[in-house]
Amino acid sequence: MKTGEFIIAFEEGLHARPAAELVRVCNNVKSDIIMAKDGMTIDPKSILGIMALGAAKGDKVSVEVSGEDEDEVFSKISSFFSESQG
Repeated sequence: MKTGEFIIAFEEGLHARPAAELVRVCNNVKSDIIMAKDGMTIDPKSILGIMALGAAKGDKVSVEVSGEDEDEVFSKISSFFSESQG
Protein backbone atom coordinates (compact mmCIF):
# COMPACT_ATOMS: atom_id res chain seq x y z
CA MET A 1 0.00 0.00 0.00
CA LYS A 2 1.21 3.49 -0.91
CA THR A 3 -0.14 6.58 0.82
CA GLY A 4 0.52 10.27 0.52
CA GLU A 5 -0.88 13.73 1.06
CA PHE A 6 -1.08 16.38 -1.61
CA ILE A 7 -1.88 20.09 -1.57
CA ILE A 8 -4.29 21.30 -4.25
CA ALA A 9 -2.49 23.96 -6.30
CA PHE A 10 -5.02 24.50 -9.07
CA GLU A 11 -6.22 28.10 -8.91
CA GLU A 12 -9.87 27.02 -8.92
CA GLY A 13 -9.35 23.80 -6.94
CA LEU A 14 -10.26 20.40 -8.32
CA HIS A 15 -12.90 21.79 -10.67
CA ALA A 16 -14.09 20.01 -13.83
CA ARG A 17 -10.96 20.13 -16.00
CA PRO A 18 -8.38 18.92 -13.43
CA ALA A 19 -10.93 16.45 -12.05
CA ALA A 20 -11.35 14.96 -15.54
CA GLU A 21 -7.55 14.75 -15.90
CA LEU A 22 -7.29 12.96 -12.55
CA VAL A 23 -9.99 10.48 -13.60
CA ARG A 24 -7.93 9.71 -16.73
CA VAL A 25 -4.88 9.05 -14.54
CA CYS A 26 -6.85 6.74 -12.22
CA ASN A 27 -8.86 4.78 -14.79
CA ASN A 28 -7.70 1.52 -16.35
CA VAL A 29 -5.50 0.53 -13.43
CA LYS A 30 -5.62 -2.66 -11.40
CA SER A 31 -5.10 -1.06 -8.00
CA ASP A 32 -7.77 0.29 -5.69
CA ILE A 33 -7.50 4.01 -5.05
CA ILE A 34 -9.07 5.99 -2.23
CA MET A 35 -8.91 9.77 -1.96
CA ALA A 36 -9.97 11.57 1.19
CA LYS A 37 -10.48 15.12 2.43
CA ASP A 38 -11.96 16.21 5.76
CA GLY A 39 -13.20 12.70 6.58
CA MET A 40 -14.93 12.19 3.23
CA THR A 41 -13.56 9.35 1.09
CA ILE A 42 -14.16 8.89 -2.63
CA ASP A 43 -13.05 6.80 -5.58
CA PRO A 44 -11.05 9.13 -7.86
CA LYS A 45 -12.11 7.07 -10.87
CA SER A 46 -15.39 9.03 -10.60
CA ILE A 47 -15.48 12.67 -11.65
CA LEU A 48 -18.59 13.16 -9.51
CA GLY A 49 -16.74 11.78 -6.51
CA ILE A 50 -13.83 14.15 -7.06
CA MET A 51 -16.16 17.12 -7.49
CA ALA A 52 -18.05 16.13 -4.32
CA LEU A 53 -14.87 16.58 -2.28
CA GLY A 54 -15.04 20.31 -2.94
CA ALA A 55 -11.25 20.53 -2.85
CA ALA A 56 -10.18 24.17 -3.18
CA LYS A 57 -6.73 25.64 -3.75
CA GLY A 58 -4.59 25.02 -0.66
CA ASP A 59 -6.66 22.10 0.61
CA LYS A 60 -4.90 18.87 1.52
CA VAL A 61 -6.10 15.52 0.16
CA SER A 62 -4.81 12.09 1.09
CA VAL A 63 -4.46 9.27 -1.41
CA GLU A 64 -4.15 5.54 -0.74
CA VAL A 65 -3.29 3.10 -3.52
CA SER A 66 -3.22 -0.67 -3.04
CA GLY A 67 -2.85 -3.41 -5.62
CA GLU A 68 -0.45 -5.05 -8.00
CA ASP A 69 0.41 -1.84 -9.90
CA GLU A 70 0.35 0.48 -6.87
CA ASP A 71 3.87 1.85 -7.37
CA GLU A 72 3.16 2.93 -10.96
CA VAL A 73 -0.28 4.30 -10.12
CA PHE A 74 0.95 6.24 -7.07
CA SER A 75 3.77 7.68 -9.17
CA LYS A 76 1.29 8.88 -11.81
CA ILE A 77 -0.95 10.47 -9.16
CA SER A 78 2.07 12.14 -7.53
CA SER A 79 3.13 13.53 -10.92
CA PHE A 80 -0.39 14.84 -11.52
CA PHE A 81 -0.31 16.85 -8.30
CA SER A 82 3.35 17.89 -8.76
CA GLU A 83 2.66 19.27 -12.23
CA SER A 84 -0.19 21.34 -10.85
CA GLN A 85 2.36 23.12 -8.63
CA GLY A 86 3.96 24.39 -11.69
